Amino acid sequence: MAERSGLSYRRFEPAPPGGGRTAILLHGFCSNGDNDWVTPGTARALTEAGHLVLVPDLRGHGSSPAPASAAEAHADAQAADVLAVLDAAGAEEFDIVGYSLGARIAWEVVRQAPGRVGRVVLGGLSPAEPFTAVDVEALHRAVSGGGEPADPFTAMMAGMIASQGERAPGLAVVVEGLRETPFDPATWGGRTPPVLIAGRDDMMSQGIERIVELTASTEHLVVPGGHIEALTGPDFRDNVVKVLQR
Repeated sequence: MAERSGLSYRRFEPAPPGGGRTAILLHGFCSNGDNDWVTPGTARALTEAGHLVLVPDLRGHGSSPAPASAAEAHADAQAADVLAVLDAAGAEEFDIVGYSLGARIAWEVVRQAPGRVGRVVLGGLSPAEPFTAVDVEALHRAVSGGGEPADPFTAMMAGMIASQGERAPGLAVVVEGLRETPFDPATWGGRTPPVLIAGRDDMMSQGIERIVELTASTEHLVVPGGHIEALTGPDFRDNVVKVLQR
């Protein structure tokens, strides 16, 4: 069996005097670490607050390799990728922040390594697995130039993925892998509840109250904007820093 290639990631050193726990930031679907965390200033805000910050590109995204099979894109396999980044960086304990797909993978990271995780911030998290509604065969055909899927949601996903150019086939495999390992909000494995952040106009996060109930979370923060605007706005960034500074 060929050796599984690791994720590409960027490391941002803390401003003196440091002292904060390592923070790893996980981006959303069809994005990358730079777009979601570096450009909006979240990584810089955390380093200025004394945290060592790790910003990986998830499998199939950015500069990281595409999954060779759906199994390599399963949620547990992607969480193992993230833990390998933390191991390579020497981070035994860490805080984790994820947005959308990144929040889904962060959930699984916490389940696999609860004793290593401190603060957890999950933004833009859907209470249900959206990829279960995708016609995977039609998606692969569309990405390969085989015509638009009849199902509107699958067609929308195909258009989003196709916009990523040469990354598109690998992203379709990511969808397939996540569809095979759907999100279950009843499986929280952390020692403490996560802090949940959702945009006021984010349709993806509708029904997030279910996650609040299932995790006994006392913190559900609402910030301005839809799914994209909430992530890049100052309210989201400021709340992340405040939570990780506790």
